Amino acid sequence: MTIVLNPVWSNGVQKLKVVSQTPAKPARGLLPPAHDEQIHAIRCMQQLRSKDKPIEKYIYLSQLKDADHAMFYRLCLANMSEITPLIYTPTVGDACLQYSHIFRRPEGLFISIKDKGNIGKILRNWPRINEARISVVTDGSRILGLGDLGVNGMPIAIGKLSLYVAGAGIRPESTVPICLDLGTDNQKYLDDPLYLGLRQRRVPLPDTLEFMEEFMREMSAVFPKLLVQFEDFATDKAFAYLDSFRDRYPLFNDDIQGTGAVVLSGFLNAAKLSSAASGRPLTDHRILFLGAGSAGVGVAMQLMSFFKLQGLSTEQARDRIYLVDSQGLIYDGRGPMAEHKKYFSRKDYNGPPMTDLTDIVNYVQPTALLGLSTTKGAFNQSVIEAMAAHNPRPIIFPLSNPVRLSECEFHEAVEWTQGRVLFASGSPFPEQEYMGRMLYPGQGNNMYIFPGLGLGAILARAAKVTDSMVEASSLGLANALTADERAQDLLYPRIERIREISAQIALSVIRAAQKAGVDRSIDLRSMSDAELLGFVRSRMWNP
Repeated sequence: MTIVLNPVWSNGVQKLKVVSQTPAKPARGLLPPAHDEQIHAIRCMQQLRSKDKPIEKYIYLSQLKDADHAMFYRLCLANMSEITPLIYTPTVGDACLQYSHIFRRPEGLFISIKDKGNIGKILRNWPRINEARISVVTDGSRILGLGDLGVNGMPIAIGKLSLYVAGAGIRPESTVPICLDLGTDNQKYLDDPLYLGLRQRRVPLPDTLEFMEEFMREMSAVFPKLLVQFEDFATDKAFAYLDSFRDRYPLFNDDIQGTGAVVLSGFLNAAKLSSAASGRPLTDHRILFLGAGSAGVGVAMQLMSFFKLQGLSTEQARDRIYLVDSQGLIYDGRGPMAEHKKYFSRKDYNGPPMTDLTDIVNYVQPTALLGLSTTKGAFNQSVIEAMAAHNPRPIIFPLSNPVRLSECEFHEAVEWTQGRVLFASGSPFPEQEYMGRMLYPGQGNNMYIFPGLGLGAILARAAKVTDSMVEASSLGLANALTADERAQDLLYPRIERIREISAQIALSVIRAAQKAGVDRSIDLRSMSDAELLGFVRSRMWNP
């Protein structure tokens, strides 16, 4: 085997770095005589499709990735729309619920509260420190809409990183999935003899904050080129950690920022179609949210950008957004509320509590209804018909994951709006034929955003991930529709184009980082857009 060394400069000192190489083919006799990679890809897909349950397909793909990661990613790229739901939502939700029961072998890093004071040593056990560029970190405290799953949340980190590789060409060896085990308050797992995590309740918040300070400090020291993505932390912790660390380390929270960016992108395209149908200007849109957790508030914050792009002030933008939680419309006169809800609390309503969603729709008369409540069927026939009565083309985005927690299904929205709905969901739904016309649901899948956002931040060597970088990723996605996709009223491009989309988003993110002055790859500043796009594509790994 030949080892190739490339000279690289670091802080003015030239060093030699081992170039990653494709593993050599097995020597003659170690494979069957007629083995062929293209035929083997067909064989693998046949094996996958022979499984009759999504969780069995997930297990098969996990084993394939472990045995032959190049083939795994080759299949992902060639069958993106089929495989993405198996390695990410909705199947990853079931994989998390059953993780301690379907566990085969470890993947990623597990750091527990018992490692406090010794986290740096644990991190240094990672076998590929020099290659590490992107880490997805979760504590399992709020996995999708499934609640506190403790260490069973690890498949979320693994699945997200698989999509970084498939969607943006980040090298597999550059990914670091991490699960922080700070206990669990889920009694079912504490009583489960097969549960793989600590058998203790979650530690108090002050201890958690101390742990996270040490964790992020040591992550920066051990992995100096690492971008961190926080994933599925409970709402209060999600906001607290983002606020505490975002200006000190290169990181972002996908639930708050990634979800907001992908929804903003779809909303930009939906709002144009809705306004074209109603004849009303884009500034007239009003958005009603069901769900006021980290994702709901994060998306609401991001959608303020839509109104500011139309020339409205911050206050005017905020005034066009309404939030509803489990107690109804959020307004000042309702009484004490969580800190993160106060920003969007209404000051212009002082009546009795308004808890019925249909009544709220009729009061607000929104042009768009977005769900991040994880309440199945919350957008019932009455609610959707009320939306259709106020709008020629109502915008309805049931964004909760997985499918079984979605606020409504596509066929319901189509039927109850007579085919006029502009629809995007968090999980995939099949297309529907209505009155002789085929209608396609959008999927506001964060996969459209985070691979390109991460790739751009890594290549720019961004010191931090700014709001302008997140917004740039959203605008890049909104502008990625082809003429054919626009003709079909699609809100998002087809997922099969994810590599092309991610490259364009990475370009936009790098330019935003440069404009914000947080980029450290200063040699990229002098490149034209065409040169920079070529550079981005050249850095994307292909299996």
